[in-house]
Amino acid sequence: MSIIQCENLRKTYRIGTRSVEALRGATLEIDEPGFYAIMGQSGSGKSTLLHLLAGLDDSDGGTVSVAGKRLDEMDDRALTEFRRTEIGVVFQQFNLIPTMTARENIELPGMLAGRPADELKARSSELLKQLGIAERADHRPEALSGGEQQRVAIARSLLFSPAVIFADEPTGNLDSASAEQLWSLLAALAEQQQITVIMVTHEPSAASHCKRTYLLRDGVVSGTIETGAMDATDIAAEYQRLSRSA
Repeated sequence: MSIIQCENLRKTYRIGTRSVEALRGATLEIDEPGFYAIMGQSGSGKSTLLHLLAGLDDSDGGTVSVAGKRLDEMDDRALTEFRRTEIGVVFQQFNLIPTMTARENIELPGMLAGRPADELKARSSELLKQLGIAERADHRPEALSGGEQQRVAIARSLLFSPAVIFADEPTGNLDSASAEQLWSLLAALAEQQQITVIMVTHEPSAASHCKRTYLLRDGVVSGTIETGAMDATDIAAEYQRLSRSA
């Protein structure tokens, strides 16, 4: 059974009187855990693809399966529950509640799901320690660095031990040192916990931490790079080569 499978995904947005075709039949399959990247130029459709895979938006056609479940066949209620408990999503902007502490932000999905408070506290303590921010548990986002805020967001995405985590440019607001730490962290989580992490990026340095990189061009998956043993310079060169030949 594939962990991620989409076939012929299409998505068109209306912008004023114009129609913008973001995806034109994207097809992708991932059949084993690991850290993967979706890479492409601005406007290639990579964030749109991630949002459809994560059930954050509806396609105009095609199929989407995540962890063996067909997202395109779910109603809104089932899709909301699936997103809350079976996948994790990490955004560039962190999306933390400013009035809540790090611990409370991590526990929030569980609060909304009605999970017992003692169960949530035990799980959040475990995650805070695992991500190296246990001493920041009672701090609000304003008192945390960008890297620490993103670690809180990652911990929140792990609350229900999902099989898949989607990360949309997760280091876009971080300095280079913090970004490098976060990429290494995501790679380690994928390997140690045998989960699938799918990250949208435009940076070869980010892709160098990934097992495989899928190239998106003009709304379709146009190629792959086995990036596991490549450095950023080699990935950038291969990306340019494949882009020219596409």
